[in-house]
Amino acid sequence: MQLSSSIDGNPLAKQLSSCKETEPVFIPFQFCRLFCVYVRGSCQPYCRFLPDDSFLKFFDVDAESKVQVAECHVPVVKKAIGDYCKAIEGGSLLKLPFTTIFEYLQLLKMVATSISSVGPCGMFYLAAAVSDFYVPWDSMAKHKIQSGGGPLDMRLSQVPKMLSILRNQWAPLAFCISFKLETDSDILIQKADMALNKYKMNIVVANLLATYKEEVIIVTDKERSTIRKMNKDEDLEMQIIKILSQDHSKYICGSTNGCNQSPD
Repeated sequence: MQLSSSIDGNPLAKQLSSCKETEPVFIPFQFCRLFCVYVRGSCQPYCRFLPDDSFLKFFDVDAESKVQVAECHVPVVKKAIGDYCKAIEGGSLLKLPFTTIFEYLQLLKMVATSISSVGPCGMFYLAAAVSDFYVPWDSMAKHKIQSGGGPLDMRLSQVPKMLSILRNQWAPLAFCISFKLETDSDILIQKADMALNKYKMNIVVANLLATYKEEVIIVTDKERSTIRKMNKDEDLEMQIIKILSQDHSKYICGSTNGCNQSPD
């Protein structure tokens, strides 16, 4: 998922931005606008702590056939609804759904070019790749593919790497964070360093598929910091966001005249 945030500036920048899943845990910090570009059917903002099969698990039907939240889930559901409504009513969150890679790239460009107006005060939180491969529009079948035609051969094209375009053209002064997920611990940091240098990211959050819910490594051009959950109730995301928020503030302070000039 991708998330973009901006401090008050251009009116359009207040309305548009980008994300890709996840609950906007940035809101308790200094950010004024959060916008979530997410795949339809994926995890929604403020739903991280709800059961996976939400409607089946946290609702009950009473003797009078009335639907109600199961007593054991009332606290978490009440908090999720309250936080979500507060964010929507306060104008802190805008959700932008997409289905195809073509929709996503258009949304990302629209968001990025809008956010560029606030310079280093904008942040992109690129939490996962949308897709590595896709079927080009002109290669798609016009009609249902018939099963009687025998084995199906499909050739996929590689999705364009948009991080370079985002960094160099659409929002060159924004604070950019990308993620690197691997299955091999021996190459994780190497791949994170490559992403940091190749795409000029400010931070890369590196994690392993086997432990991504328990541990991440924050990689910058100066240091590597490992963040771990110390117990099952600890919120790893809040620890990550706290560090990223602090680093973004330093980035803004290191810029000449804050959001109005390019960084030193």
